[in-house]
Amino acid sequence: MVFLCHWLNAAATSNAQLPNRPDYVSPKPTFQSAQAKRDLVRKIYTSQIGVRETSPNSGSEVKEYLRYVNLPAGNPWCAAFVCWVYGQAEVGNPRSGWSPALFGEGRVVWRRGEQGTKNKEQGLRAGRLYRSSSNSSDGRGICAQCLPGAASGFCTHVIPSTGDIFGLYFPEKGRIAHVGFIDEWKDSWVVTVEGNTNVLGSREGDGVYRKRRLVGTVYRVAKYVD
Repeated sequence: MVFLCHWLNAAATSNAQLPNRPDYVSPKPTFQSAQAKRDLVRKIYTSQIGVRETSPNSGSEVKEYLRYVNLPAGNPWCAAFVCWVYGQAEVGNPRSGWSPALFGEGRVVWRRGEQGTKNKEQGLRAGRLYRSSSNSSDGRGICAQCLPGAASGFCTHVIPSTGDIFGLYFPEKGRIAHVGFIDEWKDSWVVTVEGNTNVLGSREGDGVYRKRRLVGTVYRVAKYVD
């Protein structure tokens, strides 16, 4: 009997210490953890609004963003800013100053549709609603789940979230050449927080700004907080 009591006490003590073990997994639902992480990401990027360069692509904070992706001052830094924010929130990221690197196929959840409606019927047969991409400001894009067989039109499957990132495509460069955070997504416009921009929304600006852009100008959206 004494042995049994000692064994029960030891078991109770062991169970009470479980949450402190390195391999202990909290039973808290994943969506709560993701939301808490999104809130942290938002807190961090919002805290940087107002940062300004002291010389082209340089300044104490700008150097810190660039240092995070192993680039010296003087380089464009919109992608570095995004990666730095994710890094401060302990969110995995490419740690790259190259904007296209942030939009790997495994991360893209929304993309602007191409002109034409040839796949509209395919979309309807698949049980998803597609709309002509000529209505590019209605806030809908082709999500990754709907992408197979949906080279044109829009689906209503995914709505980008706070903490996701957007990419802008520049034809003269033939690639995504500016990136920033989505703070709020509406039907026809999106509120963003982005680095290396300015009042006019340039991709070569002078600081971190909160901007409002038309959804129709967004080319890709990627998700890093699941």
